[in-house]
Amino acid sequence: MMQGTYLKLFVPEELRLHGDLLYEWILNQAETIGIPGGTAVRAMAGFGRHGHLHEQHFFELAGELPIILDFFGSDELIVQLLALLEKENRSLFYIKFPAEAGLIKPHS
Repeated sequence: MMQGTYLKLFVPEELRLHGDLLYEWILNQAETIGIPGGTAVRAMAGFGRHGHLHEQHFFELAGELPIILDFFGSDELIVQLLALLEKENRSLFYIKFPAEAGLIKPHS
């Protein structure tokens, strides 16, 4: 079992940084600093601070729904990732909380 921090970021799908999609840039930075893993998924539906419901439809143009990034790592690595994002002067909503990670193994 490992103690650490869980970080969830909400990133606009089409937002770019240094020529890359922002969510790809964040995944690359997380890997570079040593965060053991990260996941990016596109939201199917949601609403935010403006109260407008957005839903994914077959013919919908991309870009209106966020990419959700999930990370788990040591407190220090998560703080380092957030500091990198702050340095880039981007406004992003995140959720961060203490977490525990483990592995369930089959019995032999």
